[in-house]
Amino acid sequence: MMRVDLNADLGETVDGIPTADDEAMFAVISSANVACGGHAGDAESMRACVHRAARFGVAIGAHPSYDDRENFGRVRRDPAPADLRASVSAQLGALVAAGAEVRYVKPHGALYHAVRDDAAQARAVAAAVADLSERLGRALPVLGLPGAIAEAAAAAGLPFVHEAFLDRGYTPDGGLVARGEPGALVEEPARVADRALRLVRDGEVDAVDGSRIAVEAASLCLHGDTPAAVAMARAVRCALGAAGIEVRAPW
Repeated sequence: MMRVDLNADLGETVDGIPTADDEAMFAVISSANVACGGHAGDAESMRACVHRAARFGVAIGAHPSYDDRENFGRVRRDPAPADLRASVSAQLGALVAAGAEVRYVKPHGALYHAVRDDAAQARAVAAAVADLSERLGRALPVLGLPGAIAEAAAAAGLPFVHEAFLDRGYTPDGGLVARGEPGALVEEPARVADRALRLVRDGEVDAVDGSRIAVEAASLCLHGDTPAAVAMARAVRCALGAAGIEVRAPW
């Protein structure tokens, strides 16, 4: 049977206000990327995610970012590597302290994109993940797109897992269209479900210029703060189930 992971960014509360319908999303995903204080989230929201994950049988991943709540972690920064390592380590530690059994780590927002081409930032993030891995006694996988972070993870002895995005537009080189640019968001549930099927079955997706690009992915991502996120997730689960594709966390 074919299988794939379905992940979503959740626990992204801002000033105590949720940005997503976490309850509904946890019911249909297999892995949750939980905000741990950098761009969003707090101790209460992290504990809520831990409880929901237990109820719905969802794997928890840490979702660290730049320390930038003002911009929701979506503005690129250039911190000193030691400072970035310390910040990410603190965020990972906060999620563990909230009771989470962290199964993987996925950087958020601008940090996610920075570690694809900035080797120093990639090494800093990988070092923080390696620090927690040593503490836990198991190597935590890093989830992301190919690039410097994959190399840094390998050098640190960490597995790297490729993901694909169901609700974001792709550039012809396999990156994501910048938010605010034409084609950055895919918002129709039916189209998102079709993309999920193509990604699993054929390993490909259409870029914004109409070209087809090969995409290797063991996990598919939806953003919890997208207005139609719940409808998208349900449409994806329905389409995958009808095609005999199992949704299961790989961690």
